[in-house]
Amino acid sequence: MVSDAVSREATGAATGVNTHSSDSLTWWPRSRVQRLAARLVLMLGGLCTALLMAILLACFIDDRIIESSRGTAVAEVLETSWTRTVVRFDTDDGRVVIPAGGVFYPSGLHEGQLVRVEYNEENPDLVRVADRTMTVALLPVFSALAVVWAVLLPVYWLLRRAASRALGQPT
Repeated sequence: MVSDAVSREATGAATGVNTHSSDSLTWWPRSRVQRLAARLVLMLGGLCTALLMAILLACFIDDRIIESSRGTAVAEVLETSWTRTVVRFDTDDGRVVIPAGGVFYPSGLHEGQLVRVEYNEENPDLVRVADRTMTVALLPVFSALAVVWAVLLPVYWLLRRAASRALGQPT
């Protein structure tokens, strides 16, 4: 018994008529789009992971630069915001320094507070709160990584599952 249901592709092939809309440049099966989307989700996760690891690497490098020629001072916190904390301190040679990038590891600081800082004597714009190192950045970075992958892995799994179903393959 022959089915009355015929797909548009089969009708077009039998009659020689293009059944695809003229405004679409290409036609991709849904499973192909879902597989591509799944790969893009993994690439996004990889990119986020690489960026977060780069933050840790930058913290490590900055700490090593400060340690190579360390000076200490007492700084006054001038301004705190979500993006940076600005401090002012005097170097050993009497210069007043207000680093444009702010201070590294500023959590818990408030305007008007006096805090001990460590800076690179050759480049006093590299300054961090005393006794704080890249270990302070570990918790936020790994927490962000956990959130990224907790969101992206289920999305990846759903896309791969849908692509497999569209192809008629077992999941």
